[in-house]
Amino acid sequence: MTGRRLCRHWRKLAARLETRAGAGAAQLREGSDAARTMLSELTAVTAARGLGGTPAAQGFGAQLAGLRNALVDPALEVNQALRLALLEIEHVTTLLAYLERLAGQREDEQLRAFLAGWRERMRAHEGTIRAIAIDLGDEPAAAIAPCVPGLAGRAAHGLANRVGTLGEWFDSRSVR
Repeated sequence: MTGRRLCRHWRKLAARLETRAGAGAAQLREGSDAARTMLSELTAVTAARGLGGTPAAQGFGAQLAGLRNALVDPALEVNQALRLALLEIEHVTTLLAYLERLAGQREDEQLRAFLAGWRERMRAHEGTIRAIAIDLGDEPAAAIAPCVPGLAGRAAHGLANRVGTLGEWFDSRSVR
């Protein structure tokens, strides 16, 4: 579910960031492709061990990704969307490390090696997206641009800004 959600969300986010130079669209697409390949290979590996991951787990992941794409991303700034995408891949790499340990406990060296290899490959994508998100600190205007281009993105981003401004005003009053 986690990997499938990353696949779909990163692909959609890449399309949204396509027009923003340096915002990581190509790297998000590469990470999405890697996750898709990992899931494809994982299906065969888990099936050989009598484990399944479809249709319930992947279907639920797709639903969550769809909600996130439709409801959350439009209200975000580019830097916020990239930092949340980073959390997704951190979840995937942590899950792979956990499963790698379980495979080691079960003395399944083949599965442990498979998971370790994918953890390292996905960790490389994690580092790339982290660097892009951090580097946006050098381009504040690009960092705070709406994640979703066009009128819908500007409207959702504007609403989120107004809510944030109201929250800051309220917080400043509570300090006094």
